[in-house]
Amino acid sequence: MASTGLRQCVRDVTPYLLLLILVSTLGPLQFGFHLAELNSPQDVITCKKKSIWRYDMGRSSTSKLPQCIPMTAAEFAAISSVFTIGGLLGALCAGPVSDAYGRLLAMRINAFFFVLGAILETLSGNILILGVGRLLAGVGAGASTVIVPLYVSEIAPPAERGLFGSLTQVMINVGILVTQTLGYYLSRGSMWRIILAVGFGIGVVQAFGLMIIPESPAWLAAHKHPQKAIHVLQRIRGAGRSINHEIEGWDIPTVAEEERLLSEPPTPTGRRDSIVSKTSQKSVANIGFFQVFRDPLYQPAIIAVVGIMFAQQLCGINSIMMYSVSLLSGVLPIPSSLLTIMISIINLLTTIACAPLADKIGRKSCLLLSISGMGTMSFALAMAMRFEIKILSAISVILFVAFFATGLGPVPFMMASELVGQEAVGATQSWSLGSNYVATFLVAQFFPIINQKLNETFGGKGLVFFVFAGLALLSAIFVAWRVPETKGKKDADEVWGRTRRVD
Repeated sequence: MASTGLRQCVRDVTPYLLLLILVSTLGPLQFGFHLAELNSPQDVITCKKKSIWRYDMGRSSTSKLPQCIPMTAAEFAAISSVFTIGGLLGALCAGPVSDAYGRLLAMRINAFFFVLGAILETLSGNILILGVGRLLAGVGAGASTVIVPLYVSEIAPPAERGLFGSLTQVMINVGILVTQTLGYYLSRGSMWRIILAVGFGIGVVQAFGLMIIPESPAWLAAHKHPQKAIHVLQRIRGAGRSINHEIEGWDIPTVAEEERLLSEPPTPTGRRDSIVSKTSQKSVANIGFFQVFRDPLYQPAIIAVVGIMFAQQLCGINSIMMYSVSLLSGVLPIPSSLLTIMISIINLLTTIACAPLADKIGRKSCLLLSISGMGTMSFALAMAMRFEIKILSAISVILFVAFFATGLGPVPFMMASELVGQEAVGATQSWSLGSNYVATFLVAQFFPIINQKLNETFGGKGLVFFVFAGLALLSAIFVAWRVPETKGKKDADEVWGRTRRVD
């Protein structure tokens, strides 16, 4: 059975499909890159150190740009968090833009924000310019995490949408790993600017790549372009592969009939045009950002996606990803910056290894497995840090990150497009990612404060992870209660167990 499924997956995946996914997922890669780009070189950028190494490995820079930008801890926190503000703006705007003008145009606009933001960051000589660059990169990042999962789900073979949907989280982790590795070697002197310049290079590559890839066939079909939609989908699936089962809900003729109509010259009466026009009479009316929440038909989906996005962050993953250098100092006898790279590698490898889980055991099962595992590891980490059991601390951190990859990492990004119909996907993704950025900001802003307050009040370390364990329990209850299974369901109506009256 397993070998049959593998052979089917290989047949469904064409080189052209892989190219489209590679180009589109450069957006999430840049999200991860910019999210972590200031982590390792923080002390160098803020003029506290000339190098994160014990000795300066490089030569003095001859650049006219300042070697560092003096700033207080509060100013650096503002520079870091402005990225999430940009992400929130991008996430809220991306859905309506991609619904109205297409996924492809939205991704091209996105690439512009990444390129411009990286230029300003690389050439910044003061806090203001660096902050504006981070804000613009954040807009691109937020928009990418809305648009790219939509695009990937709409070009991926139906049986492998869970697998390909997890690539959003995989590429985010690749971006984090790339920037953490660069930071380990380039956090000295003015070399930190090279880290930021690499972000510019990735943005340029994506911008050129987006010039050669097509619009989503599902979006084309929903916006009165059925012939072009069929042509694009057939090219993605490969010549000779039947796509009839994928276009059943498009309100258009079968592939054979469509190709026959297109191959025939128009009659003097314009018969071909009239026939084709019948295939495109039905167009999806897009549901707006606020309308989708007010409509009782979509409210359960909005509640579900907002809840799982809050769960993703409130279970505590970014307490490790964003603060591991200081938080885990002394846990292992290696530099904390190197430990951060190791954590990023574990996160990436487990995300890749667990990618097929969503299609095998289901989205909801993955979420519950992930949340329960992270909650257990949060409790173990709190106990280990309080009683200074280093080996248990290390094991707990590794398993904490691994459990995140089994469900809470990839699944929330793919579920928004599976809980609603095509007409509401963009708005739902905006709600989803908007809530994600709000939750990310809450953790980024208040985790250090709560952690310090609890440690000072009760003594010891790691008490905040008891809080994360409690939040994981609440998250598990919410998922079990309000989140439906979407695996193997044909559409949103089947997901929610409802039938629509046909007039």
